[in-house]
This record gives sequence, C-alpha cells and structure tokens, in this order.
Amino acid sequence: MISQKEFEKETIIDIAKKMAIAARTAPKSRGRDTLEIMLATKSDIKLIASHMDKISEEQNISFFSRDAENIRNCEVVLFIGSSIINLELSYCGYCGLENCTNKNNYAEVPCTLNSIDLGIAIGSAVSIAADNRIDNRVLFSAGKAVQELKLMNQTTKIIFGIGLSVSSKNIFFDRK
Repeated sequence: MISQKEFEKETIIDIAKKMAIAARTAPKSRGRDTLEIMLATKSDIKLIASHMDKISEEQNISFFSRDAENIRNCEVVLFIGSSIINLELSYCGYCGLENCTNKNNYAEVPCTLNSIDLGIAIGSAVSIAADNRIDNRVLFSAGKAVQELKLMNQTTKIIFGIGLSVSSKNIFFDRK
C-alpha cells in the first residue's frame, strides 16, 4: 500500500512541469517566445513568501501577506513571466505608442502583445491544473516578489506565480 502523502509531492511537481510545457507551447504573437518559466519548491517558496510579507508591511498592502500564507501552504509555485520586447510591427499602437519603432524609445513600456501572450500561456497552464484537479491560484503578488528578488532573468518584466495545492479544502478560497 502506498499512502497518498508518499506520492502527492511527486505528482504535483510532475503536473507543474506539464503546466510549464503547456505555457511554453501556447500560441504566441508572430511566433516569438518572450516567456521565462520556473518552478519554486519549499525552500524557494519560503524566501518568496518572506519577501511578500516585507512588501505587505512596507507598502501597506495586506493581500501580499495573505497570498504569502497561501504559497507557504503550496508544494510548488509555477512562475511564468514575459519580457517586454516589441514585435517590430510597423502598425499596432496597442501599447499607446504609434508603432514598435517609437516604442523602442520607451524600453520600460510593456508591449501589449507580450502581455497577451503571457495571459494565454497562463491560461494554458492553469487548464492543465484544472484537468488534473489541482487547486491553483494565479498570483500577481508572488510574481512581483520574484521580480524584486531577481530570481528570474532581468529582462523578464511581468511575472505571475501560480500556487498549486492538494488538500481536502481549497486553500485559495475563504481567504481573509
């Protein structure tokens, strides 16, 4: 007999890896991949959650601490981020500038299409979690902490975390 607790960690990490593959293979504008994808396990999660608590205190944003407590209860957190490299389009303007050539003068202005690609990738990833009945939550707060800790490539400017949990009650609901 094998107890669920014995294979739970291995299974959730395996599903997180499949989520990463789903994100990577999601459709992308002009076929250009601007994504960076990483998995955080317990020791990394502790570091990230501590930084989220620090942000909560310094910025007086309570949901960062709430989310930090959530990820402390996760076996793994998947991080998906995007650079904001423009797609060299001669006609677009979705970022608020007339075209990609003009956007090059504003390196920190996100390319809207990169952000859309990131959203599609996140949707693909969480669909794998849902298909496998893994409780999950997309967290801006965890991504912001990873960005500030410089745990991903410095060209990765927009990051979201996806906490994954297996428990009898979904830890991401009834949050205070």
